[in-house]
Amino acid sequence: MKHNKQNIKNGITIHEIDTDKFKTNLIAIFLSTPLTRENVTKNALLSSVLRRGCSKYKTQEEISKELEDMYGADFNCGLDKIGDNHVIKMYLESINDKFLPQENDEMLKKSIEMLTEIAFNPLIENENFKEEYINQEKENIKQVIEAKKDNKAKYALFRCMEEMYKDEPAGLYKFGYVEDLEKIDSKNLYDYYKKLVSECKIDIFVSGNLENKNIKDIVQNNENINKLNERNANYIVSNAQKREGIKEERLVEEALDVTQGKLVMGYDILLDDNDIQNENIKYEAMLYNALLGGSANSKLFQNVREKASLAYTASSSYVRNKSNVIVNCGIEIPNFQKAVEIIKQQIEDMKNGDFTDEEIENVKKGIISSIVAMDDEQDTLIIYFLGQELSNQNIDLNQYMEKVRNVNKEQIENIAKKVQLNTIYFLKGKED
Repeated sequence: MKHNKQNIKNGITIHEIDTDKFKTNLIAIFLSTPLTRENVTKNALLSSVLRRGCSKYKTQEEISKELEDMYGADFNCGLDKIGDNHVIKMYLESINDKFLPQENDEMLKKSIEMLTEIAFNPLIENENFKEEYINQEKENIKQVIEAKKDNKAKYALFRCMEEMYKDEPAGLYKFGYVEDLEKIDSKNLYDYYKKLVSECKIDIFVSGNLENKNIKDIVQNNENINKLNERNANYIVSNAQKREGIKEERLVEEALDVTQGKLVMGYDILLDDNDIQNENIKYEAMLYNALLGGSANSKLFQNVREKASLAYTASSSYVRNKSNVIVNCGIEIPNFQKAVEIIKQQIEDMKNGDFTDEEIENVKKGIISSIVAMDDEQDTLIIYFLGQELSNQNIDLNQYMEKVRNVNKEQIENIAKKVQLNTIYFLKGKED
């Protein structure tokens, strides 16, 4: 696998991932822009409207028909939050030219053309987006927003992070807000779209067996790419952030109709200026998290779930771009206080270096296995390199694994001593 990138215009980057592991090509376009309350709902609605139709393929039926004619190609569109950026993402997967009859050997070019049509040549009526599509997708997005409580575990995680990141972009719900939907119409959304595509960071990924394919020429000669202007891309570099910490931990409790409690504890990693300059700090924090709650042999899993039997699930995750560790447990509601106490004890044990070199090596093996597995999934590999791009880094998978291998116990202990509790969020049942 080889990854090469080059700017075709200021602010517009093409990435080639040349691999012979797949019989398909995967084309992806990412539009990245700073996440704000003003644009979060517009971005969510925009991603839904763009997939409905474009100037060349005016309906979803026409898009589906074209995909069928392309030997069952697949198209999808969605949203992501990466650091303080909101990312509109579009994918088109089609069969590699090598597996087609010779007369149909331009599938890759056709796929790029179709995806750029959808992204950059939208369906316009009377200088606005199609009113029918706007109204239908506003209703769909409204339903998505209102349904966020349906998955209680995801809802609890979002609520904890919303409390932790009050007045910060990362605390925004990625599908936006119902009250903001009401302010959007076909005109102001189209005006926003034109501003977005003229200012945002654009990354175009082409993954597959690219032998004898001049991807740069295909993209540069694309009409929809040609009409895009150069720009000083408006996005936020997503590296580890310095967090101030808080004077006193916060407890937020919420009651819903649940039988199992959802406990989420958000921790800050209080990095100093030297830490921020250390390009390896994220690998050290990654190992810390793996030991704490990122594996089946972690402290949380073994002590909270297995030994104390206080939780159905017990794990942690590392939010690299925000310098946070999030502990997540599903517990019996009466076990709340006991669970909090034993989780805090695991954090203290980590600060005291209560973990072995053998445990470190075991979690390293697990992380390295997951890195190796990235090469087996086209979309996972693309998201990895997008993360590198938005971080202004260029670490390939071999370098990534080497950096993981080089982390030592002293470095992990250093991270452990910087971990401070920010917010406890507990989703409990309603009292009778």
